[in-house]
Amino acid sequence: MNFLVSFADFFAKGGPLMWPILLCSVLALAIVLFKTLEYTTALHTLGKIKRGDSIPPPWFLAPICERLGTADEETLSLTANRQVRKLERGLGVLELITTIAPILGLTGTVTGMISTFQAIGEHGSRVDPSMLAGGIWEALITTAAGLLVALPAHVAYHFLENRLSELIQTVQEIVDVRRIASCGISHGN
Repeated sequence: MNFLVSFADFFAKGGPLMWPILLCSVLALAIVLFKTLEYTTALHTLGKIKRGDSIPPPWFLAPICERLGTADEETLSLTANRQVRKLERGLGVLELITTIAPILGLTGTVTGMISTFQAIGEHGSRVDPSMLAGGIWEALITTAAGLLVALPAHVAYHFLENRLSELIQTVQEIVDVRRIASCGISHGN
């Protein structure tokens, strides 16, 4: 309970820009968890398919498999590109968060410094350091919060981007093998 009180106090000292930074962190966490689960499950399923297990293809591979042997290369390519775009959904938002969060933090730094200098302007030489503390708190907390959201989101974005590349490469390998099989050419390892 003491942690929650301390966090709430800390959050309040960060000023109003802490709310969009919090929203960025919640959204980033949701995207990272969802995409990690989606990509991990897909790679596991694709691994089984590559080993020759007879299981239905994952949702994103099914439309491609349906067109193998019946569609021309252009149609197959368009279908594959459409499915890849579906897999990429959410990554753009995560990348945007890695840019926006530190900018929000820096904006909080500016607003905190404005309130600090406003206190100096209003009270002149009679400024008590405690009058400046609120603005300085806001400046430092929002900067730290923005960076603490952006850095892990940036790392997660690149992790997920690599998983997606691995996923696309695996799909391409499976499609190539199935394309060869649909043409009646035997495929040996």
